[in-house]
Amino acid sequence: MSHKIYTEKWAKDVHFSIEYTSHIHHEESPFQTIDFYQSETLGTFFTLDGLMMVNQKDEFSYHDMISHVPMSVNPNIKRVLIIGGGDGGTAREISRYPHVNQIDMVEIDERVVKLSIEYLPQTASKLETDERIHLYFEDGVAFVNQKEDGYYDLVLVDSTDPIGPGEGLFSKQFYDDCFRILTDDGILINQHESPYFDRDKKEMIRAHKKIKELFPIAKVYQFHQPTYPSGHWLFGFASKKLDPIKDHKPDLWEELDLDTRYYNSDIHKAAFALPTYVRKALKNNE
Repeated sequence: MSHKIYTEKWAKDVHFSIEYTSHIHHEESPFQTIDFYQSETLGTFFTLDGLMMVNQKDEFSYHDMISHVPMSVNPNIKRVLIIGGGDGGTAREISRYPHVNQIDMVEIDERVVKLSIEYLPQTASKLETDERIHLYFEDGVAFVNQKEDGYYDLVLVDSTDPIGPGEGLFSKQFYDDCFRILTDDGILINQHESPYFDRDKKEMIRAHKKIKELFPIAKVYQFHQPTYPSGHWLFGFASKKLDPIKDHKPDLWEELDLDTRYYNSDIHKAAFALPTYVRKALKNNE
């Protein structure tokens, strides 16, 4: 019996493969190619344009680290904007905070949301059940451009790579608008690529340079995402005045008694301690 293998190219001579038991769904949306697979080890996983987005086994790493880092720095966050995040995992984590009263999620591709609700309820279930979550199926770049100043306390850019539909989410104009629509205590978290393979490293440097020119505080933090290229992945933390280490409030966050699988107060501090090669890459291009 021949094995069914999903393979992703991490570099021109490096490939990552998963044996899957079934190919659950395939379609071409107006924006991208969407595939859902079933794997014995990873559970359900889905890809966009042939690139791994989410799987049941390790999605908690990403969604913990995009969500809980800013929430433990500013415990007064009320209004949250999620750009992308069609699988629903980021909205799920933010919805665990009772003091948040508005979660706007802007996803360009409605099919990603609908299919995630159908095939990945582990990540998407809150999208249909939490009345604080408002879904907008439109372009995130246009959405932030039209939003009034100082509206959100937190903007989470849960985007794909800067190719195809996600490309505009790495532009200077987009970051300008994110800065404008944030409150004085507002925080921006962006998917910041990886420092390891050349293509991802190039985008990491470009994004950091643009954000650092805009925000008084711009830092990078890391986490382990086993099924993303190299497993070493980054987020950017940017703010007008809150520092992710100096203004970290572990005691207040721990009082909430959230049951997390990756994030904790020690990981928060450690995540901002970057390897030397990453620090050099970011510093050399400031």
